[in-house]
Amino acid sequence: MRDIVISYLPFWEKTRLWVLSRPLSGFSETFSQYIMEVSPGGGSEKPEADPGAESVLFVVEGELILTLEGATHQMSSGGYAFIPPGSSWQVRNNASSAVRFHWIRKAYEYVDGIEVPNAFVTNEQDIEPIEMPDTNGSWATTRFVDQSDMRHDMHVNIVTFQPGGAIPFAETHVMEHGLYVLEGKAVYLLNKDWVEVEAGDYMWLRAFCPQACYAGGPGQFRYLLYKDVNRHMKLSGLGRC
Repeated sequence: MRDIVISYLPFWEKTRLWVLSRPLSGFSETFSQYIMEVSPGGGSEKPEADPGAESVLFVVEGELILTLEGATHQMSSGGYAFIPPGSSWQVRNNASSAVRFHWIRKAYEYVDGIEVPNAFVTNEQDIEPIEMPDTNGSWATTRFVDQSDMRHDMHVNIVTFQPGGAIPFAETHVMEHGLYVLEGKAVYLLNKDWVEVEAGDYMWLRAFCPQACYAGGPGQFRYLLYKDVNRHMKLSGLGRC
């Protein structure tokens, strides 16, 4: 988050961004994630150049005006928007201070016979976290879409650990992950290394990376989590004539 590594985008005014992840051959290939910083009076009338891209916006600071398919939404800290591919949308900062938000983009994977999911705008405060079984509430996930909804090919959730909460075993997942720490401190297992992480840190995991977590406190530990879901694994044409 230094000035020397900022980027800019076409058709975005008074806006800079930091690229946290992007598709890289041999690593994570399904998504990109930016932290956007829009100054007062800034924004975009043409934010997305790829008609096949779906997006999630998540506000971490300030206020953002999102116009989505003609409807206007005022988003503040904790605000969350899902934007389907091919949508008409614009963003503007009409406040007196900068707004910062995550922008997660993925090429939507269409499936014959399954509709594209609908757009929606909400706030994390309006969604009840779901406690993980047998954790006494020390580990919970705020889920913005139904896990069984096959229309969605990615989930962007918020995971929360109370002090002392843990993932008590090394998990491995077929999904690629982007984890941005929103609050608190913890130690996180990545492959074979336990790494201290805190608010503002970002973890970028390829598929099958072993992971675990221990949140030692003193406050809660929360992160924004991306993962790809609900689709066949691409075979890249291997074995086909």
